[in-house]
Amino acid sequence: MAGRRVAVEQADARRAGARQATRRQVRGVAERLDRLHHLGAGLFAHIGFAVDHARDGHGRDAGAARIGLLYSNPSSGYLSEFLLGSLDQCSRLALQLSVEKCDPDVDVTGPVDRLINQGVDGVILPPPLSDSEPVLARLLEAGLPVAAVATGAEHPGCALVSIDDFGAARAMTARLIDLGHRRIAFISGDPNQTASAQRRDGYRAALAEAGLGETARIEADGDFSFQSGLTAAEALLDRAERPTAIFASNDDMAAAAMSAAHRRGLDVPGDISVVGFDDTPLAMAVWPAMTTIRQPVADMARAAITILAGDIRTGADRKPARQRIDHQLIARQSDGPAPRS
Repeated sequence: MAGRRVAVEQADARRAGARQATRRQVRGVAERLDRLHHLGAGLFAHIGFAVDHARDGHGRDAGAARIGLLYSNPSSGYLSEFLLGSLDQCSRLALQLSVEKCDPDVDVTGPVDRLINQGVDGVILPPPLSDSEPVLARLLEAGLPVAAVATGAEHPGCALVSIDDFGAARAMTARLIDLGHRRIAFISGDPNQTASAQRRDGYRAALAEAGLGETARIEADGDFSFQSGLTAAEALLDRAERPTAIFASNDDMAAAAMSAAHRRGLDVPGDISVVGFDDTPLAMAVWPAMTTIRQPVADMARAAITILAGDIRTGADRKPARQRIDHQLIARQSDGPAPRS
């Protein structure tokens, strides 16, 4: 009996140690993400300073093209990947980069005009600004080449870089259906972004193709922020017949849904599966590691910079390019078979 008791105590100690190690690992990854975010901000502050002290009339070295980047995104993970991808490609192509923050709900004219006054040769727009008609109209009016990233809309005169948001969301929903889930909830993103509608439509299409129909839809509104995901997930989990799976339109909202489930003592994925979209570093920082759609954000930024460089080099008469970047469904540990009723 004593030997058995010792063995049990040792097993319990190993499990406790494993849990502590997992917590330390998650904290470590989160700290590295935070440092990466601040590093990105510092790098861009430094670039702005260096550009301001360059040598020509617009504050740049003679012959060096300058790309402007306008950003406004509630997901720090997405933004960090986008900024670092832009930095990398500008360095490779010997381009300069000017960065301005733009809050479309507060002021569009000021940040856009600051970039124009700096003498930028082209502008890259990540979401949500890639769907902002006032921003696009002002830039095109100024005669600047523009690359809009992660938008599902056709913007005349703009180069476009995107993934197949509809197909990606349909594939993720089909995966959950194949795992036996029939109560699959969907948390939508910012309603002002066309990619949000495409992901929602992909979710709906997969349900319809499986014969589940409109009555199977369980939808909640979000805006791509963690807080909106938390609010939506709480409402979904309060339902009398809660979903067995939640598909959130980005990783931030999926992480919030996992947090809401953990707070209620629900096991992920034993009691409820949670999946996301983007495959930002957050997807690996949470526990369990998140099943998600890999949207190669840094690669999309690099592609947009490359397109702009070509447009600047060949002149304004070039037809704007359209480039579709491949996505990938990344299966990890946050989804599993539907629980038995």
